[in-house]
Amino acid sequence: MSEPDKRILIGVVGPCGSGKSTLIAGLEQQGYRCRHIAQEHSYVKHMWQAITHPDVLIFLKCSFENSTTRRKLNWLRADYEEQLRRLSHAYEHADIIIDTNDLIPDEVLAHALDFLKK
Repeated sequence: MSEPDKRILIGVVGPCGSGKSTLIAGLEQQGYRCRHIAQEHSYVKHMWQAITHPDVLIFLKCSFENSTTRRKLNWLRADYEEQLRRLSHAYEHADIIIDTNDLIPDEVLAHALDFLKK
């Protein structure tokens, strides 16, 4: 199997606390170019395309409970649901969706690397 093209631009989106920063750090250690796309804070549904236009879009899923626990957020469920609404366009167009709820960071990274090697 050939080495993946590490010059591609990888965009990472997901709700707060889903592990975006941790995944990006792991991918960058492997030589990949990544962008953290703060789509969850934007009302522009296609911001991920307009600003970053990644070659690969990774969406990290995370439950309300994990999101608020990991980030120690004092949110209402409605705040979380609003983030999911803002992320819906990116979710629909993601190349891979990784559910981070029951995974440790190394497992999330392994899923992403496996996908990128294909």
